Amino acid sequence: MKAIILAGGFGTRLAEETEVRPKPMVEIGGRPILWHIMKHYSSHGIEDFIICLGYKSEFIKKFFLDYAQTLSDFTVDLATQEIEVHKQRAENWKITLVDTGIQTMTGGRIKRAIQYLGQNETFCLTYGDGLSDVDITASIKFHQNHGKMATVTAVTPPGRFGVLDINQENIVTGFREKIASDQYRINGGYFVLNPDIGNKIDNDKTIWEHEPMRQLANDRELAAWNHDGFWQPMDTLRDKRLLEEIWRRGNPPWRTKC
Repeated sequence: MKAIILAGGFGTRLAEETEVRPKPMVEIGGRPILWHIMKHYSSHGIEDFIICLGYKSEFIKKFFLDYAQTLSDFTVDLATQEIEVHKQRAENWKITLVDTGIQTMTGGRIKRAIQYLGQNETFCLTYGDGLSDVDITASIKFHQNHGKMATVTAVTPPGRFGVLDINQENIVTGFREKIASDQYRINGGYFVLNPDIGNKIDNDKTIWEHEPMRQLANDRELAAWNHDGFWQPMDTLRDKRLLEEIWRRGNPPWRTKC
């Protein structure tokens, strides 16, 4: 199975970082967040990726073109330009990099990437700007069992504010940290999709999260896989610093052994 990763947006809310590089190349623990996402999929046996490029695509292309050599011990003969690799530490990944356009919306990027799938191949989809310990293997099995066109991982967003407990007389009876039961679930950004999902997308201007997902919901073809573990988007500089702090403390939830 392949995973399509959306990595072409402008990342305007993280402008401090994305003025000089695309958002998926913003580093957490010295590696691009895109790398962390791919490592997570790899830990579930998915090592074939289609990355949808757009804004500053050359940064992502260069990273992967140089990646294997950067992690290898090798000898270079400057006279002949021959390279002898002694020890290679790169992952066993196959990566297809697809320029999907600077202004293309998320749905358009997906539609352009589908051509690189195998015939009638179910696939995973995610965004290149968030980390989670979602059980990819279980979500795929769930998708295969329910028989719908699409599965979305449903999460509760991380709380930034405490919760006031207020009684019927409008008296505050307590103050506590927000918990999962305090709010509705949202789109967690991890999908399992049937290949004919492309028929729900009109063109480059189609936003995946708008009409296609609404149509799937109206047709009762969108199932929710509930995830109650770690989930953290990287939308702002505050989010980036939070992920860095989690990494610095050691043993971050999304870290894999593979």
